[in-house]
Amino acid sequence: MTDDAVISLLIVDDHPVVRDGLRGMFESAPGFRVLGEAPNGVEAVDKAAALDPDVILMDLRMPGGSGVDAIRELTRRAARAKVLVLTTYDTDSDTLPAIEAGATGYLLKDAPRDELFTAVRAAAEGRTVLSPAVASRLVSAVRTPAVGNEPLSARERQVLALVAKGASNREIARELFISEATVKTHLTHLYAKLGVNDRAAAVAVAYDRGILGQAPGNLSGTS
Repeated sequence: MTDDAVISLLIVDDHPVVRDGLRGMFESAPGFRVLGEAPNGVEAVDKAAALDPDVILMDLRMPGGSGVDAIRELTRRAARAKVLVLTTYDTDSDTLPAIEAGATGYLLKDAPRDELFTAVRAAAEGRTVLSPAVASRLVSAVRTPAVGNEPLSARERQVLALVAKGASNREIARELFISEATVKTHLTHLYAKLGVNDRAAAVAVAYDRGILGQAPGNLSGTS
C-alpha cells in the first residue's frame, strides 16, 4: 500500500453517477485516496499502469471493454493492484469468470458503506472478500460435478455448430432468428459447460469430446 497506510483507488464503472458516488464516498472517509476513474475495462488497464493504485473497484458489464477482460489482462501483466469487483450481477456466468480471471474479491453494489470500506482494506492486504450471495454460489459450484459433465442444450449445440463454421454472433443471430444478446448468453453458458474461455477452445473441446462429430482435417481458427 501507499505511505501512511492510505489506500489508493481506481474506480471503474461505465455510469458517471456511480463513479461520482463512489469517489465522494471514499474521499470523505479517512485512509482512502481516489487516483482516477475509467468508464470501461480497456481504459482501466491503461490507467492502472499509469496510476499504480492499491485497489481497483471494477464493474463487470461495460461497453467498450468488460471487467473480466480487464481483470484477465491485469493478471497477465502481473499488475500490483488488487481487483475488487463491485457490480449488480451475482450470476454464475459473472462471478466465476471474474474470480478465475484473478479478482481478489466480489461485492454487490447494494453492500453497506462500512462493508465496502472493510472489503477494500481487506483487498489491499491481499485477502479474499466475497459477498454472502457470491460465496454461496462459489461453494455450490465447487460441490457440483466436474466442469464439462453438464450436457449442452439443443440451442447451445446449434450455436456451437455455427461457431465451428466461423459464423459471427450477428450471423448466428440471423441464422437462428434470435438476438445477438441471446447468442452471447448461449456462448457464456456453453463456455462454462465446456470449461473454456473463448470460441476456438470451445470448438476444439467440442470436437475432442465428439459433440460436433469428427473434426475436419484442416480446422481453421475461429475468433
